Amino acid sequence: MTEVISAFVGIIKTPAVILGLIALLGLLVQKKSFSQVVEGTLKTMLGLLILSAGAGLIVENLAPFSEMFTDAFNLTGVVPFDEAVVGALSEKVGMIAQNTSLILAIGFLVNVILARITPFKYIFLTGHMMWIMAGGLAWAFYDLGVSELNTIIYGSFIQGCVLLLLPAIAQPIVRKITGNDKIAYGHLTTIGVVASAYVGKIFGNSAKDAEDMELPEGLSFFKDTAISVSLVMLIIYLITAIFTGAETMAKYAGETNFIVYSILKGLGFAAGVLILLQGVRLFLGEIIPAFKGIGMKIVPGARPALDVPVFFSYAPKSLMLGFIFAIPGMLVGLFVSSFFGTVIPLPSIIGGFFTGGMAGIFGNALGGRRGSMIAGFVYGLFLTIPVALFYPLYNLAEYGVQGVAYLVSDGIAVLSLIKLSFSTGFPVIGLLVFLAIFVFLCIRFKNRNENYQLEQ
Repeated sequence: MTEVISAFVGIIKTPAVILGLIALLGLLVQKKSFSQVVEGTLKTMLGLLILSAGAGLIVENLAPFSEMFTDAFNLTGVVPFDEAVVGALSEKVGMIAQNTSLILAIGFLVNVILARITPFKYIFLTGHMMWIMAGGLAWAFYDLGVSELNTIIYGSFIQGCVLLLLPAIAQPIVRKITGNDKIAYGHLTTIGVVASAYVGKIFGNSAKDAEDMELPEGLSFFKDTAISVSLVMLIIYLITAIFTGAETMAKYAGETNFIVYSILKGLGFAAGVLILLQGVRLFLGEIIPAFKGIGMKIVPGARPALDVPVFFSYAPKSLMLGFIFAIPGMLVGLFVSSFFGTVIPLPSIIGGFFTGGMAGIFGNALGGRRGSMIAGFVYGLFLTIPVALFYPLYNLAEYGVQGVAYLVSDGIAVLSLIKLSFSTGFPVIGLLVFLAIFVFLCIRFKNRNENYQLEQ
């Protein structure tokens, strides 16, 4: 039984495999020809692998930037990095690792079952986010002294519910971005991104779309995504490298001139974006038609909730605006966090690009160009202030985990509610309230979804 669960967890944690299998199942259900099944399955897996390769190249070229930024401006603090937190806790406490796997596997099944029987037709498919949430739940219940059986029961149910509800929260905005209802947003940053977008809506102007920005004839080359991304990253990297200083930069650049090193890193980042976008196009071209088969037979009306990069091609200019404005937002958040007396979260440049950029895309959908900028800035606050504010709840130091902190806004919200509910001695009441909210949202969502379908 353990080996079966381990294999199942391995599949869920490997996005290319699980989405390839979903494409295979969907095409088989639709009784496609052998050649169509093979082509659709392989293209889905190849698209996701290309997407992952692009994301990996982006991370590789951004990684030294965070340290350069810290050196340039003499900052010290913790690095918000979810994977490092869950990985370290799993390594140090065997029960947390075991329960993480069980919650991940059973929670996914709960998500599918709930998608079948409730109005929320979303299947969450972002593997690393599922793992991060499962690890956070296993850790929270272990820290509270909850028994192993109850940890698995509570954790799996909460995992399945959360993964079902999050895409529904973002879907009204996703429809505006994509122009249809075929895919959903599957990420643990939904609360922060959506809240930031609505702030952008309040102070923005939806009539002025960031994607329609007109540039002088002499700057028309900025219309090319490759050129605009390259120039933005070159400027950011070069300014940071100059502030860091040639002597300190030597530890990053080695024998390479630090200016040349910065140029190569900026261009390497842009290359990663282009690879990622190519993978997105290939992946979406196959997974959406294949997923219709899942919807028709297993979960009627189901939509795949997918990772952040899938949405980048819809609004590349908004993506860059969100990223650029998330950086000052994180700096302001860093300053505010210094007054809490807990920890000071260092700017997460990787988080700023991927999810700050997503906030920019969401903000543009509701509030246009200005909304994109404001949403990026506000989301920069989400990347820092909640990390510092709720850090004392997690007792990371007691497990020997130093220098890192839990980052994702949705994970922080769920774990904080669990900790506060159980630590006050009212876990049953907390779970009943959660269930009542879930039922209420089911009714509301059903009505809203029916209205949307009538409008169509």
